[in-house]
Amino acid sequence: MRIAIVEDDPVQAALLKLWLVEEAFDCHLFEDGEKAIKALQKDSYDLILLDWYLPKFNGAEVLAWIRDNLDWKIPVIFVTQRDCEDDLAYALEHGADDYVTKPLKPVVLKARIHALLRRVRGVQKNTNNSQKFDRFRFDTQSNQLYVDDAPVTLTQKEFELALFMFRNSGRLLSRSHLLESVWGHSADLNTRTLDTHISRLRKKLNLGEDTGWRLSSIYHHGYRLESVTG
Repeated sequence: MRIAIVEDDPVQAALLKLWLVEEAFDCHLFEDGEKAIKALQKDSYDLILLDWYLPKFNGAEVLAWIRDNLDWKIPVIFVTQRDCEDDLAYALEHGADDYVTKPLKPVVLKARIHALLRRVRGVQKNTNNSQKFDRFRFDTQSNQLYVDDAPVTLTQKEFELALFMFRNSGRLLSRSHLLESVWGHSADLNTRTLDTHISRLRKKLNLGEDTGWRLSSIYHHGYRLESVTG
């Protein structure tokens, strides 16, 4: 899970990262609004922790850019000292998903993050360790994928990549996001490894208009898996 932390106080940013790494999140720090926007133009994240007072572009301006320019409603939590009701209302009315005031309590912050991720993504219904996406059924206990109940032979990483992309269908996922999420944060890999796995999945799963799912390459960014039915 990738989290972008937009916080100009280096001590506070380091503390946030320390807390969230304990939850196995991959954290990326940005010290001002301009750097955060530049990163969001080429990379993808699962959630953003956004301070209100920032150099160059403040938190409200960064939030406005996110809601106007990103094609997926990435969850945003404001983390700030502002705590009056008008500020809370402003943040929520302009697209924030939650609001946490400083000084922060790690237990509360972690709980709010997990609750928001569950709410935004929806709690997926699993039956006997199985997750189903139309014709595609993933058995997460045996790491076996079935298409129309017929087993498909995949390597371990192909299975993990396919499951991650189906769980995030409709999202534009950057290459670094996919590499971190499937191969691990410290994986010493280049994008050719990912591109090769993507090519294999297209062929093995026969992804295309005829099968109801399209796996698109987005130039200079990454990949998007989306349903084309209905």
